[in-house]
Amino acid sequence: MTHDTIEAAGLSHRPKGYTLDQDKIISPVETIARARAAFARLGQGVLAETRRIDTGRLGIPVFLSICGDEARSVMPTRKQMGKGASPEQAEASALMELAERYSFFSFWRDEARFLPATWTEAEAEYGDALIPLSVILQSVGENLSEADARRILDLVPWRFIKVRDVAAGKDVAVPLDWFKILNEFNGSSAGNCFEESVLQGACELVERHVCAVIDRERRVMPTIDPADIKDPVLNKLLAAFESQGVKVWLKDFTLGQPVPTVAAIAYDPATFPNASEIVFTAGTAASPAKAAIRALTEVAQLAGDFESLSNYEASGLPKFTSLDEAAWVLDGPLVALESLPSIERADIAEELAELAQSLGRLGHKLLTVDTTHPELGLSANYNVIPGFWFRERTPAASLGLFTGRLLAEEADPATADAGLAALAEVYPSAPFVPFFEGVLSLRLGDAEAAAAQFACAENLQQSAEDKGLAAFYQAHALSQLGRFEDIVPILDRAIGLCPEVKEYFNLRGVAHFKAARYEAAALELDSGSAMDLANLGLCQARLGNGPLAEHYLEAALKLDPSITFARDELAALQRP
Repeated sequence: MTHDTIEAAGLSHRPKGYTLDQDKIISPVETIARARAAFARLGQGVLAETRRIDTGRLGIPVFLSICGDEARSVMPTRKQMGKGASPEQAEASALMELAERYSFFSFWRDEARFLPATWTEAEAEYGDALIPLSVILQSVGENLSEADARRILDLVPWRFIKVRDVAAGKDVAVPLDWFKILNEFNGSSAGNCFEESVLQGACELVERHVCAVIDRERRVMPTIDPADIKDPVLNKLLAAFESQGVKVWLKDFTLGQPVPTVAAIAYDPATFPNASEIVFTAGTAASPAKAAIRALTEVAQLAGDFESLSNYEASGLPKFTSLDEAAWVLDGPLVALESLPSIERADIAEELAELAQSLGRLGHKLLTVDTTHPELGLSANYNVIPGFWFRERTPAASLGLFTGRLLAEEADPATADAGLAALAEVYPSAPFVPFFEGVLSLRLGDAEAAAAQFACAENLQQSAEDKGLAAFYQAHALSQLGRFEDIVPILDRAIGLCPEVKEYFNLRGVAHFKAARYEAAALELDSGSAMDLANLGLCQARLGNGPLAEHYLEAALKLDPSITFARDELAALQRP
């Protein structure tokens, strides 16, 4: 990668200053100092503290960064986890995770930075600087005509902003909230400089994409031979697992991308399933060894050292409850780690330019917008690769689906009604049209109409997941009408389709409670929220289990003191 190529992409040379377990321009000790100084400029409101949380069993450090009150008012998460092969790198990671998310959510609160416009208005405003409509269609893998696509994108105003096309080194205008709807905050990143941040974000997008493809198609991928691994940090991490009897498999999940992705699946036969879980995650980096290190430190981050009853939330890859479920992952021929591709250079900007250009040759643009918080001053970005998947997005994605969601949830009723009618013309018999008509009816207070529309949507859906969701919404609408006996068989159907969704059980538990079937209700309600704890307390009270009822009610009020019925019930139970 020549100096001219770096300059043409608008990048600055960034020689690496730290390469032990991750590639950075400065050491983690320096990153910690810079991050702490940056947060200190904002007072105590953003960063409350950092804390090491691993049990020490593996010797692989895991840190949390805890949000202060100001950060809590801006972002939905309350804590961030950080990983690394050393305590310094894990703490630096936790601090930069907070910088990434605080910057991202602050960025979206500033409406002045965006131009609200329909697609046709944006064409008039930006001309050739507007991203091609074909890229928007590519983002959901749809083959609509451009006329129909323009018609759909004219139904609502979007938030346009200039972003950087990294390979081309030029700015283009995009409806950034379209990509936020598709990707949520997947692709947000932070780093010690612009180039480091963008490279990390791009690698995470590649990781999410290949994991989604492999998971959805249940592809059998090669297994990496541990005997051929030469990297000393990686071998030390593997030895840490082995010394505690934890079984680890490394998989090649690269799937033809320019950068290597290594997946890791691990479990402890001595503590599973009573005190630990099967952990399945992945890492992507410029080199195979760094990708594997990212995957293994992520395992440590999620596992609770395989002894603490931790319950991690699956994201990029599924969560298995047995080795039988994971059998398709464990299969595959042995390959050497060195057989995976590498774009490793001594300069992070060279790696970023190589990745962006290689993605371009595969037909994918790497787009980025600078989200650095002006007062924090730590480099942050939101990165997008149109056409890349991530696991949580529905396979049935389309322009109509996501535009319909905006219409139903946010547009004024007349605009929403007209827009959904237009979508019905472009997508005749599409299940999302009656579904969003139901959402709009609920918003307008017509639960009777909503229930019928959700029932229609359920009959049109193809996948079990989508059928279950439509059934659940139908039950939710009927619950607003007080028809709790009617919703039990509907929820039975939803649970049969999607037995892993706890909300379906919760609503069925409420229905049993309303019908005075307290034992059945207590079995179904989940103890993960204040309201569910309060309802569990009521169930136990009706069953005559006073002490247990008090326990649940007190726990509910500790989480949410505003639940009046829980406070009244607790007072009645404690009355002499």
